[in-house]
Amino acid sequence: MLLSTSLRLLCPAISFSSLLKLKSSTPRCFRLQESMVGSGSAMDSSSCTLVLCGKSLVENEIAASLKKNDTIKLSENTDLSVFLKSEIDKLYKQQEKSFDMELYMNCLSTLRFGRLLIWSPLITSTHDVVSSNFSELPIGTVCVADIQYKGRGRSKNVWESPVGCLLFSFTVQMEDGRAVPLLQYVVSLAVTEAIKEVCEKNGLPYMSARIKWPNDIYLNGLKVGGILCTSTYRSKKFNISAGIGLNVDNDKPTTCLNAFLREISPAACHLTREEIVASFFNKFEKLYDIFINQGEYPFKNKMKNHGFGPLEELYCGTWLHSGQRVIIQEKEKDQVTESMVTIQGLTSSGYLLAMGEDNQMYELHPDGNSFDFFKGLIRRKLE
Repeated sequence: MLLSTSLRLLCPAISFSSLLKLKSSTPRCFRLQESMVGSGSAMDSSSCTLVLCGKSLVENEIAASLKKNDTIKLSENTDLSVFLKSEIDKLYKQQEKSFDMELYMNCLSTLRFGRLLIWSPLITSTHDVVSSNFSELPIGTVCVADIQYKGRGRSKNVWESPVGCLLFSFTVQMEDGRAVPLLQYVVSLAVTEAIKEVCEKNGLPYMSARIKWPNDIYLNGLKVGGILCTSTYRSKKFNISAGIGLNVDNDKPTTCLNAFLREISPAACHLTREEIVASFFNKFEKLYDIFINQGEYPFKNKMKNHGFGPLEELYCGTWLHSGQRVIIQEKEKDQVTESMVTIQGLTSSGYLLAMGEDNQMYELHPDGNSFDFFKGLIRRKLE
């Protein structure tokens, strides 16, 4: 399935001179000290603090139950401490660069997604939190981290993500396996729509965030984010953990959203992680409902062999590839032949739909051997 081959999150492991590290205390997450990290090295910590916060009384009661019953688990060698937001409000508000849970909840207007928040100042991976505790958490639960030092990427690559990145993962559950590979496109679309919405609400210049198939976010030709989706199958349902990494306020190693804003309007206010992730869920919930409630489309009408329903036009208007010409190399015996195809959209299975110079329609998918999905594409003729 395409979903299992589309794993890229944010940026290569980078070196930075100092990093906030948790110090063993009570509560341990709010006494911070600098920890020197060598070039290319990954942080290691035996302790982790999670703070739970709900949108309403219902979610806060769930949070209290999770803490009381010691429900959330991480790896065996992790010293885990769980707090409710109400327990650490005074200490939490002293941390200037920490994720503002109250601002996030005030911006959130969803009915299902993002209403139960798990926040950590420093964690191995938000994706690991939601995936390893999937059955214990309500669907739509989100985990946000200020720093993650063992983020998950394509082909199980490990990424370090510093302060300034928006790092979050959340849970989704689906029944139709044919639609699962397309979910990453809904997530990608929600990210770009959220950026546009936050800019509009704050009177900021327009930023044309674009999607590079299958799961990267680009701005002015530079990667600023990416999506990771993984799934497991249990009790006739697909349990999906979706993760997003977005460079909001850290302009290394490429660029970030706020750096772009400063270039085009030095006096412009900056985007916040809290507003973006709240807007993401507001957008995602609407897009997901359209996607999931369109009946059996695109599988119902077999004559229409591409796209994912009402979202396809919006998606293809946001990605980088409409009309893009791609060279396909094919090996037959000892000879390699090249042919040119033009990308038209998506097939029903989530791969690229392309037209050859002979007007024949093809499905393109990666060979799994290249980091660049557009190198080593394999084509299959569509009837």
